Amino acid sequence: MTKKAAAKAADEKIIVGIDLGTSRSAISASNGKRTWVDSYVGWPRDFIARKVVGSSILFGQEALEHRLSLELYRPLKNGVIKEGTARDEEAVKELIHHLISLVQTKKTSTEKVRAVVGVPAESFKVNKVALKKAVAEFAESLLVVSEPFAVAYGVNALDNAMVIDIGAGTVDFCIMHGTVPSEEDQRTVLTAGDFIDQQLFNFLEERYPDSDFNLNMVRRFKEKFSFIGEADRAVKVDIPVDGKPTKHDITDELRRACESILPAIVESTLELIAKFDPEYQDIIRQNVILAGGGSQIRGLDEYLENVLSEYGPAKVHLVDDPLFSGADGALALAQDMPAEYWTDI
Repeated sequence: MTKKAAAKAADEKIIVGIDLGTSRSAISASNGKRTWVDSYVGWPRDFIARKVVGSSILFGQEALEHRLSLELYRPLKNGVIKEGTARDEEAVKELIHHLISLVQTKKTSTEKVRAVVGVPAESFKVNKVALKKAVAEFAESLLVVSEPFAVAYGVNALDNAMVIDIGAGTVDFCIMHGTVPSEEDQRTVLTAGDFIDQQLFNFLEERYPDSDFNLNMVRRFKEKFSFIGEADRAVKVDIPVDGKPTKHDITDELRRACESILPAIVESTLELIAKFDPEYQDIIRQNVILAGGGSQIRGLDEYLENVLSEYGPAKVHLVDDPLFSGADGALALAQDMPAEYWTDI
């Protein structure tokens, strides 16, 4: 390789957008690659476990499947890097490294990395320092933004729009009005997907005390069948009783659990709109965008649209790709961002 070619290669960068989520984390890269993993990191408990799993560290679904052999970590609580334990901080670092490695190739593994990372709206101040520390070995520059802002950028909802990003740890709200949103334009509430899981677990434990299930099973039920309002059909799932798979009707419990997050969503939505410039409130109500995994709860968009319609014309839209809308938006933002906004590591 000539000196000129070597210099050019050294200057080449891979730009990535990362949606760092409590339950799932996704990455989109400037080389066209994108992927996601469940936000789990696990280390073998001992040498036997190391032999069984065949690796010194596991991620995502693979880690979850081998959880009995691992010290398993889900290091993002309410979308924030857990503080106080070195292992959780190391888990976030390894998770980010893993995501970046998945979108790199052998030819690009030495490229300089520039990363935009999306985090919950009211936690990015706390996360910014922790993330800078976590990505220091893998990226040369970093920008931390709120997740709903990243979504808004990706779908080009930059003016007179509201994004509601419903994740596992948080529900994040952001009003866009043609500029970078301020703190006053954003909200975060903690009654999100994990809250639904725990509510559903409690309801099922109360109704079916002799049945054997765990929170991971309950989460799968929710992700497959979640709904609010009237059920199209009964929701029946197999849950072991004395070791024998048995059909259980969980329709009422699932509906109650899913609807448990509605009061906080409605309250925050109405509060943000009411505080906005009154001349534009009608426009905002007609341009509400639901994102994140929770946006897929059947009937949620219709319910919220009906509530907002009591105040005037309203329209609630769903993003086309809830899994990657945050990461894709973060990547688009990274590709357009002026140099002075970046933080060098």
